Amino acid sequence: MRKLFLWVFSLIITFSYDQEVPKVLKTEFSKESLIQSITNSEGKEVTIASVLSKHKGKVIVLEFWASWCRDCLANMTAAHKLKETNPNVDFVYFSMDRNSESWKKGIEKYELGTGDNYWFNVGWKNTFTNYVDLNWIPRYMVIDQKGKIAKYYAVSADDPDLQAIIDRLLIR
Repeated sequence: MRKLFLWVFSLIITFSYDQEVPKVLKTEFSKESLIQSITNSEGKEVTIASVLSKHKGKVIVLEFWASWCRDCLANMTAAHKLKETNPNVDFVYFSMDRNSESWKKGIEKYELGTGDNYWFNVGWKNTFTNYVDLNWIPRYMVIDQKGKIAKYYAVSADDPDLQAIIDRLLIR
């Protein structure tokens, strides 16, 4: 009986906190969101603007994830496949981990070291994540060669729209 109660309770919790697609799908970042600081893998604080500038002229996939996130971990195979399928795309990982040790261990454990890794040391709620309506992880965004948002909201790396948008951007 106890197991049944726990199972029903977990279903209720899961569906009550389900992601909701934002009503407005943004196509560019606000100036305020771009000055948000984030920590790079060397421990230095940089801005979101500098991260995007580093990849200017390239198609970028932003992946929001955390080492404690079951959905993120379950999605890792599809995320690795997306990266392998798109060698001409830059992958940037934004960690929502609670501390830098978990983030760094997660990079190694889940083989994200070949991408560009950053950590929101200020926590989940900040100017940038609020602007992009981050309400669930994993979350994927595609940024075009001019720094505009080409795909605003995807919660799975095997979302067919992600690959279709990447293909369209690379053909230009």
